[in-house]
Amino acid sequence: MPSMANITVKAANGTTDVVYTAMAPSSGDGVPAVWRNEAGGSATAFKATLTLASKFNGPKTVRRLSGTFQLPQVATDSTTTLSTVVNTVPVNFSFALPIEVPQTIIDEAVHQCTNLLSSTLVRDALKSGYAPT
Repeated sequence: MPSMANITVKAANGTTDVVYTAMAPSSGDGVPAVWRNEAGGSATAFKATLTLASKFNGPKTVRRLSGTFQLPQVATDSTTTLSTVVNTVPVNFSFALPIEVPQTIIDEAVHQCTNLLSSTLVRDALKSGYAPT
């Protein structure tokens, strides 16, 4: 199992590094690990977060990893200068890894899936809110 660490990704501009700081490791099955973009704002509510939890299914034949990503939209009232979260982009994902499947197949499935998600076509679909036609 991997050890908790910070995660660095590229921003939409392709050059700026965005660091998700390791806030809390998972303490066991069903308890999510938490990362937060500490540069995302002055208040915790204004910062993007990622969570990832793992656990067995009932008969212990599948490990399920479930995650959430949330990126808040923050606006500042020009009259009061108070900032608030006005929207959030929520992303939920889930991976089911059957324990009887060889690790090489799991490795291939994870790599192909994550590479598909970062492909230009899928990224453009996600950005537009429409599946390719």
